[in-house]
Amino acid sequence: MSININVELPNDVFSALRSNPETFVKEMRLAAAVKWYEVGMISQSKAAEIAGVSRHQFLEALDKYNVSLFQVTPEELAEELARE
Repeated sequence: MSININVELPNDVFSALRSNPETFVKEMRLAAAVKWYEVGMISQSKAAEIAGVSRHQFLEALDKYNVSLFQVTPEELAEELARE
C-alpha cells in the first residue's frame, strides 16, 4: 500500500537545482532517508524503502552524502566489545 502526498513548491526550485519535478522528488526522498538514517531515526533497510532504492543503492548514497555506514558511537562500540 502506498499513500500519495502533494507538496507545493515554487517553480524556480526545479531550475535552481537543475532538475525536473520527478527527479527532484526522488532526490528529496533520498536526502530525507539519508538524514533520518544519519540521526538514528531509521534503519538502513527502512531508509532504502523510504528512498525507493535498493539497500545497495542506499549505501552508495551514504557515501555520496559523506554519511557513515555505521551509526554507532566509539563509546557504544567500546562497550559492545567489552561485553564479549
